[in-house]
Amino acid sequence: MAATDRKAFTAEARSLSALAVGKAAWWAANGALARRVAQPNKDEAATRFTPKSPPPPSRFLREAWLEAFRKDARDVAAGLYPVREARPATLTAPIRQALDFLSDARAVDARRRRGDGTQARGEAGSEAYPSYYRQNFHYQSGGWFTEESARRYEAQVEALFSGAAGPMRRRALSLLAKAWRGRDQRGLKLLDLACGSGSFLVDLVVAFPRAQVIGLDLSPAYLKEAGRRSGAGRVQGLAERLPFADQSLDGVTCVYLFHELPPRIRPPVAAEIARVLKPGGVFAFADSVQADDAPQIARLLEAFPAFFHEPFYSAYQSTDLVALFEGAGLTFQDKDQAFLTKALLFKKP
Repeated sequence: MAATDRKAFTAEARSLSALAVGKAAWWAANGALARRVAQPNKDEAATRFTPKSPPPPSRFLREAWLEAFRKDARDVAAGLYPVREARPATLTAPIRQALDFLSDARAVDARRRRGDGTQARGEAGSEAYPSYYRQNFHYQSGGWFTEESARRYEAQVEALFSGAAGPMRRRALSLLAKAWRGRDQRGLKLLDLACGSGSFLVDLVVAFPRAQVIGLDLSPAYLKEAGRRSGAGRVQGLAERLPFADQSLDGVTCVYLFHELPPRIRPPVAAEIARVLKPGGVFAFADSVQADDAPQIARLLEAFPAFFHEPFYSAYQSTDLVALFEGAGLTFQDKDQAFLTKALLFKKP
């Protein structure tokens, strides 16, 4: 890399770090306020969750959180990928977004206290979707079915992870960028599976501007939001029945999907990913860490499905992910981890 390029990437990494710190502080504060709204009383906590593991060591979470930002900045400085954090459209936009998030937090807390994680089954048109999909995962209002839910989702994720959602997701981008480093992007076709409201889709479009990047999701509302944010092509479809021909894609990414899939659905989805990849194609995966990856936070991982409606998360914790994807015909290549997220890279022989 030329000296001028190194300076440019270093300057971009510093700018990213400054923006990331401000964004993280903002969403950490909003997350703290939301947790005060939703703080369970002692009786409820005792009923919902009996811990089996010790609490995290002092300062462990803070250091792991900081390391996620350090890894992201190092990758930007190394020229692996750029990051384009969207600036607010107006000075008041973040305030309006935060107020909407905090207002909705009360509705989420009321739903949580009732134990109502299936309210989304009453949304208009939801009966056409798989039963496992028709739930209020983490008790969100509207499930995956409303435009309000799609607009609010990124704020909820950032507040949950104290502003570290982007750096965590980009562990999968880091693995993919290393695998494709030096490769001509022209003609590459890349699918972001379960693209949601489009945050990772934006990262992919920025990192691979000459490739054909497509987002697939089952929710029309979330696809609309993903298109607004990324400008990428979008396709509605089931992960377990992908609307792509055999061996038609050079790459597939998938972020935070598998912990929300029933165990019986995970193997068909893995098989579909392998089917649509070309020989030599790569699959970059990111999802929650498992207790074996970070035993220091085992208690938090135990508590998560108790307080956030995640009916398949406990089964995800015991899933051998490498065996799952290798059983579908993919070969494990590499891995990474940051804060509460792990990333894996596989290749189709």
